[in-house]
Amino acid sequence: MGPNDPQPVEVINQASLVPIVLTCEHAGRTTPKTLKNLRLANDVFDRHIAYDIGAEGLATKLAYGLEATLILQRYSRLVIDCNRPRDAPDCITPASDGTPIPGNQGLNQTARAQRYTEIHEPYHQTISDLLDARQNRPIMLVSIHSFTRRMKNVERPWHAGLLFNNDDRVAKRLMELLTKHKLNIAYNQPYTVDFSTDYTIPVHGEGRNIPHVLIEVRNNEIKCEGGQKRWAGYIGDALKTIVEGPDPIFDCQIR
Repeated sequence: MGPNDPQPVEVINQASLVPIVLTCEHAGRTTPKTLKNLRLANDVFDRHIAYDIGAEGLATKLAYGLEATLILQRYSRLVIDCNRPRDAPDCITPASDGTPIPGNQGLNQTARAQRYTEIHEPYHQTISDLLDARQNRPIMLVSIHSFTRRMKNVERPWHAGLLFNNDDRVAKRLMELLTKHKLNIAYNQPYTVDFSTDYTIPVHGEGRNIPHVLIEVRNNEIKCEGGQKRWAGYIGDALKTIVEGPDPIFDCQIR
């Protein structure tokens, strides 16, 4: 990254006392100028392989509606995927959904480490610092993502997925609250979460034993502002009900 490149992390409502921290790992589609767009055509960065379409708009509307803190990652997932462990094959992927990424092919360890140090580490250090500062208060971690209607010629019928690994506390409550809107929502679709393929939820959620969930919304539902507002209403109302309700969801938190 050069001196004129944007910082990798943006924080909204940093001083919030609302017991919800939102993250959006695939919000941005920027590339450092020295990488020359990874030698890709500009229109590639309009596709889902470059960022989670609609996720930033949804996450931002949730943050302002709930007055909750949101941590956004500004660089394209094609530069480095901040929801992958360093050693995951697709942390810096040589190809995505059938599209070769020339600027990621043949990278030496120094080049890979530079991207990790300059983008991945600051993003997750920001999350860690914020959660550390709130460790004596109830907190829930919610990661916002989006997915495509079709992948490898397989239709994905769900409007949204609620993802978790070993801790389903938040996902179960959300399912109860969201299905009243007659939405097709599933657990652990279209992906599953684990320590080998994911980072934010395993490290910051499970690692701290705080309530957490990764929410995937199908991107045609939230690609426009109207859809983002509608889903921010659905999810925001549900999260508010969970944190303000009588259910002791925070009882298992490590302090």
